[in-house]
Amino acid sequence: MKLLIQRVSHASVEVKSETLGTIGQGILAFVGIEKHDTPELLFKMANRLLAYRVFPDAEGKMNLSLKETYGELLVISQFTLAADTRKGLRPSFSSAAVPEQAQALFDQFVNYLKKVHPIVETGQFAADMKVTLLNDGPVTFLLEM
Repeated sequence: MKLLIQRVSHASVEVKSETLGTIGQGILAFVGIEKHDTPELLFKMANRLLAYRVFPDAEGKMNLSLKETYGELLVISQFTLAADTRKGLRPSFSSAAVPEQAQALFDQFVNYLKKVHPIVETGQFAADMKVTLLNDGPVTFLLEM
């Protein structure tokens, strides 16, 4: 599983010109599900995401988490994160989970986050989405497990 997270001032996602999710200050998380991922791994990654320290404290150091700042969270499925780009000029998706497995795991991931965090928005799995964001910093990290 890979998460590309960005600290944002705001972000939103649209499908066919309809806004499905929108957040203010918080984290935009792009989620790549790989075929070896399990529900246990998803729960660990969800807790890591909520506790990852990317927000500034009173001294300007990145010491505060989404959980501590009560920031908002926008979660977007993005299978291209599972691509192997180590060689050649075309990505290989051999490590990506098949769509049925990926959707089930992504849904579990989002449902868990919604149970433990107050503001969680999402897009639509496997849709052609338009994501708009204002990166704050910029602050971007790739989390892997």
